[in-house]
Amino acid sequence: MSLQRILALDIGNRRIGVALSDALGYTAQPLLTIYRGTLKADLKSIARLIRRHDVATVLIGLPVHASGEASPQSSKTEVFADALRAHLAEHLTPPPDLQLLDERHTTADAHSLLNRSGHSQTPQDRAARSKVIDQVAATLILEAWLRRQTPALLPDPDADPTP
Repeated sequence: MSLQRILALDIGNRRIGVALSDALGYTAQPLLTIYRGTLKADLKSIARLIRRHDVATVLIGLPVHASGEASPQSSKTEVFADALRAHLAEHLTPPPDLQLLDERHTTADAHSLLNRSGHSQTPQDRAARSKVIDQVAATLILEAWLRRQTPALLPDPDADPTP
């Protein structure tokens, strides 16, 4: 039996960032950026990735306002998620589990991470950054989900209970 991976998507108007877990579900890596075409082409591209990488779960970042309220982009993302869910149900057996996740601040965090790693904001670097920023955001979405799936460690029974 092969282990199945988790795919995370950061859906934008022009690009879709894609990240993928390792087969054991411990790590998240940026995979690629899909440049948006037609909805049908986007759905086919994602379905192809799901088949190729034996994906069991698809995570889609849901961009909400800092207050937690839906944003205009949230509605677009939900429509896309519904279309993807229907496409996968029609073309994959069994279809992967699809989950929408709160992705507040993910793109800002991705920019901050790139800044800290030495990627400057010159015009040339901005062009290069636009090619990876969505992948980094998708990776952050996946990492957050993976952290929530990891069970908390039990206390060491041999440890001294008094600090």
